[in-house]
Amino acid sequence: MQSLALIENWPVPTAAAAVVTSDGALLGTHGPTAHRFPLASVTKPLAAYAALVAYEEGAVELDEPAGPEGSTVRHLLAHTSGLAFDEHRVTAPPGTRRLYSNAGFEVLGDHIAKATEIPFPEYVRQAVLEPLGMTSTTLGGSPAKDGVSTVDDLVRFAAEVQVPRLLDPRTVLEAQSVVHPGLKGVLPGYGHQNPNDWGLGFEIRDSKSPHWTGLSSSPATFGHFGQSGTFLWIDPVAGAACVALTDRAFGPWATEAWTPFTDAVLAELAASR
Repeated sequence: MQSLALIENWPVPTAAAAVVTSDGALLGTHGPTAHRFPLASVTKPLAAYAALVAYEEGAVELDEPAGPEGSTVRHLLAHTSGLAFDEHRVTAPPGTRRLYSNAGFEVLGDHIAKATEIPFPEYVRQAVLEPLGMTSTTLGGSPAKDGVSTVDDLVRFAAEVQVPRLLDPRTVLEAQSVVHPGLKGVLPGYGHQNPNDWGLGFEIRDSKSPHWTGLSSSPATFGHFGQSGTFLWIDPVAGAACVALTDRAFGPWATEAWTPFTDAVLAELAASR
């Protein structure tokens, strides 16, 4: 795909990108797709997927208590537990505000580790990484932000999410559907959003503006971006997913570059149909 070459214009030392369709076909790649990049918050979808495996295995229930009083596994996955961004401090009653929380994902990891009696990084490896052949991906610390991976590996994950083998497709559909609709909140890097819709570990585009995906991205688009200059989106209407990883921290360069890049990818996808 010619549009992927736009990453050469990004002001970053290293970048790689790929597009994979809903039938698992790799439409194109650009850059060093085997290079390992810190994922930052793109770690969260991997952690969430492992949590959903734990749910399907019966180790946890989505509505069992986890985290602050009144909070559940579902609240933690959907950033509605009330926990602060990077502190284990309650700032709102569960289910009342969309408070993006690294602390919430760390509590989630601890909860699943206790339930399964397996350290959470090892559980992620066994439940998600190993079955998908993601041999270059590691989670060394926080399930919120400490993953390291490659474009090659995240393409495997993006293909899995589009056509699930590790989970029941109904579970993945629930993960990409809005949990606790109508809640306001801040989308890091893009300001206040009303509503600030989220699924189970995946951010949902809906009508958010501004946003890190494209102006032409469908409202059904879901995924995540990371403060290390990384993103993964899946657009069910376009029938494709895109991964882009860099080694420059998120900032104004990303808000300027990512949207036209995604629009170019979507335009090329549409023209090829």
